[in-house]
Amino acid sequence: MLYAIGDIHGEREKLEKLLASLPLLPNDRLVFSGDYIDRGPDAFGVVERLIAVAREVSCIFLMGNHESMFLDFLGWRGRSYFAGDAFLANGGARTLASYGYFDASDPSPEGFRLPPAHEAFFRGLRLWHLEGDYLFVHAGLAPAQLAESDVDFALRRARPDDLLWRRDTWDQPHRLGRTVVYGHTPAADREVRWNLPFSIGIDTGATFGGPLTAIRLPDETLFQT
Repeated sequence: MLYAIGDIHGEREKLEKLLASLPLLPNDRLVFSGDYIDRGPDAFGVVERLIAVAREVSCIFLMGNHESMFLDFLGWRGRSYFAGDAFLANGGARTLASYGYFDASDPSPEGFRLPPAHEAFFRGLRLWHLEGDYLFVHAGLAPAQLAESDVDFALRRARPDDLLWRRDTWDQPHRLGRTVVYGHTPAADREVRWNLPFSIGIDTGATFGGPLTAIRLPDETLFQT
């Protein structure tokens, strides 16, 4: 079975509880929707835990817009890293604190180094994952891509800023032929956003007092803290 897990945002305690509740079997796989850091109290601990989980279970880790901002803030270069100037305004200070950034005599992005295992984790993040009847992304796709019936072509044309930031696409029908499972945009009631057969939104606002959510596929069973 495949389990997709919503945005964690530094909430390690909720992550631990959710993982403990999953009836995982040896061949099961986990897909994480991105936004592991920022806002919550223990971004460092969340990444540590995810690295450990990947040693035990097959995992796919998507990039969220918060990872994109963080890595751009640190000076990483690439089409997936941008908006670093908005990092601190979006809860980034708590991430930096969890990494001991402010303990340095002169804190600066130039003088900061991620632990090697964390750097490898962040370098391995993906913008999307396609498996069976499901497409996993962090945020969304542009309307032009949603109008395509060839999902591979649509993903080749997709832009990182849509995949990481877009919020306005999944409440409408599309022609991709896959159910899109996404995070990034919690509903006002902190519930899963169902728009079957087109999409399922699994960011349920864990960092805003909502639960952390996993959905098992294809039977669409929910697990929540």
